Amino acid sequence: MAKRDYYEVLGVNRDASDEDIKKAYRKLAMKHHPDRNPDNPKAEEHFKEAKEAYEVLSDPKKRPAYDSYGHAGVDPSAGAAAGAGGFADAFGDIFGDIFGGNRQGRSNVFRGADLRYNLDITLEQAAHGFETKIRIPTMSQCETCKGSGAKPGTQPVTCTTCNGQGQVRMTQGFFSIQQTCSRCHGTGKIIPTPCTTCGGGGRVKHQKTLAVKIPPGVDEGDRVRLTGEGEPGVNGGPAGNLYVQVHIKAHTVFQRDHDDLHCEMPVSFATAALGGDVEIPTLDGSARIKVPPETQSGKTFRLRGKGIKGVRSHATGDLFCHVVVETPVNLNERQKELLREFEAITQKDAGRHNPRAKSWFDRVKEFFES
Repeated sequence: MAKRDYYEVLGVNRDASDEDIKKAYRKLAMKHHPDRNPDNPKAEEHFKEAKEAYEVLSDPKKRPAYDSYGHAGVDPSAGAAAGAGGFADAFGDIFGDIFGGNRQGRSNVFRGADLRYNLDITLEQAAHGFETKIRIPTMSQCETCKGSGAKPGTQPVTCTTCNGQGQVRMTQGFFSIQQTCSRCHGTGKIIPTPCTTCGGGGRVKHQKTLAVKIPPGVDEGDRVRLTGEGEPGVNGGPAGNLYVQVHIKAHTVFQRDHDDLHCEMPVSFATAALGGDVEIPTLDGSARIKVPPETQSGKTFRLRGKGIKGVRSHATGDLFCHVVVETPVNLNERQKELLREFEAITQKDAGRHNPRAKSWFDRVKEFFES
């Protein structure tokens, strides 16, 4: 299985600071440490993966190499593994030597890693869909050296370790194993005088702008794939993909539950008691709800089709309005006087006017008398 992008493993952007990378690693190390997950066999795998990513991205020499060449730039054995399966390649070399097979000239072309871009959007944008543009860091051919990596006026030279093959053969007795050259990383070339612009990588980092179309109904965590916009390939290999991951900002009115929406609907004491019309917002405008007399706090009104039509849904969700009866505040003396008068009249027949309160007090009384 191909390795995941190190930035994706740690959950950070490619321009993350050293401190952000350290914080992300500490969080994952605490979460997946084998001692804290004795019954989870995958925890150790996640722990090792995070440790490997941190060791590369925290190293000031390895990180630029990784940004330029991906996994092949920091792990010489990654090329062999990506090409045909790690141990399978080595095993093939053994039997190739035994039975006269020829594996010279094996390709060192690798596909670029997939990348992730986190996009924060509003609930309205998620519901209706929209188009936007994003700027991401990318690598392109160095104009100074035209991608050779060598200082203008000089040329790369053949690697003397592998004689330009990009592979070295290790022989021990009966067995012979072919591996990627650790000196030239499989390129077959060495750059004696690196280009000062790209540092010998042949590519430079810059920002590029991409258009992204977010479909209507996307939810938290959904991803939009931009094919070929990920990490560039190595030695002419295809580029990876860029995945734009959607994160929906908290809304001031609505809470989303899949395709349904929920909101609190404050209702005055008088409206709850006597009934009336209440205007509420929706994602498509406004609607009116007829509140019946004697409505209690917690009652829910359902407006069909006023939710969100999800990307994979056949029907639009509903809007649920939860009544919250609001107690009056900042009362003047006249208002207080009227409420005291109202309370006195109500208490003369409390069982009729406040049945829930009477029932609750009766249960409390039975509890203490039992």
